[in-house]
Amino acid sequence: MFEKDEAELKAMGADITTREIKQQPGLWAETYRIYQEMRSAIDGFVAEAAAMGKGRTRVVFAGAGTSAYVGDTVAPYLRRVGDTDTFDFAPVATTDIVSAPLDFLRADDPTIFVSFARSGNSPESLAAVERARTITKDIKFLNITCAPEGKLAVQAADDPDALTILLPGANDQGFAMTGSFSCMALMAMLIFDPATDEQKKAWVDQAKTMGEEVVSREGEVASFLAGDYDRLTYLGSGALGGLTREAQLKVLELAAGKMATSFDTSMGYRHGPKSFVDDRTLVFVFVSNDPYTRQYDVDILNEIGGDDIAQHTIAIQQDTGELYDGETFLFRGYDALPEGYLALPYVMVAQTVSLLNSIKVGNTPDTPSPSGTVNRVVKGVTLHPFSL
Repeated sequence: MFEKDEAELKAMGADITTREIKQQPGLWAETYRIYQEMRSAIDGFVAEAAAMGKGRTRVVFAGAGTSAYVGDTVAPYLRRVGDTDTFDFAPVATTDIVSAPLDFLRADDPTIFVSFARSGNSPESLAAVERARTITKDIKFLNITCAPEGKLAVQAADDPDALTILLPGANDQGFAMTGSFSCMALMAMLIFDPATDEQKKAWVDQAKTMGEEVVSREGEVASFLAGDYDRLTYLGSGALGGLTREAQLKVLELAAGKMATSFDTSMGYRHGPKSFVDDRTLVFVFVSNDPYTRQYDVDILNEIGGDDIAQHTIAIQQDTGELYDGETFLFRGYDALPEGYLALPYVMVAQTVSLLNSIKVGNTPDTPSPSGTVNRVVKGVTLHPFSL
């Protein structure tokens, strides 16, 4: 797909999605540039937010669908490496906040409310901000969004308690979020990761090179999908366990439900969900670079592969420690990337799987929902009045 010309891709209904997956490594470099450009404003905003309360400031990562999975991916990483004496990192979907706000927000918790949004026009994005403003006494709003003209960005423009960071190059026009997911995740990590700028730049540069490698090795990804399968699952641990939700959603979205999907953690899969696997199932496992956690990822690979119950059991892994010696998409010759940054090239592998699978099942990736009942920006949401 990545080597086809635009005319051929348009005929397949895949030119937008293919381009947006392929361009991500360059967008990661651009995201780092935007971070540096806004560094003074970001640092000032975070410092003010940290000073709101006497205890820890809660950082709520909020979004819906793929935007929610940004928080699911970055929060575990930041809980490990971030300043947890100052911040408590918590992913909470906007859909949960809007439907049951008092289950997820507390009046006395000083809060940075981080909104992840591709367009900023989803009803839940805007309603969640208002619910948080209504409930929480001390709150600031950090908007990481891709659409300058979106309602989230426009409404926050004159808010003294808000900072909006725009990533316009990642404003995906295809049905499925790809670059918007990876760039919003990267920006959140750059903001809250206490590593030096030099180290962050090195990690972004390495992720960029690894992402470019995914594009050049598309044929290897295609080989995993050559058989007759009808189920696909993703497993992982920690931050990469969060990434499994986004990986399986891409398959589900781009195949318009024609492919059964599941996701879980590497350890959690044994507790019932493993029943999903049969001889027409592809199992992909995101392997951690943490030596301790990695053991559990390799264990489940060996178990499923050894049981010979799946059509293919595939590790997506970096050559930095114990390896699964079965089928693998292996990154060689790099330093070990921390999990948050490793999620960037890993998700490109998953996005490529989703793109190729969509074509395999006869779908058009750019407009995968033939009925129109699932939309690029969600429709049909009724927002009911809320008051304390």
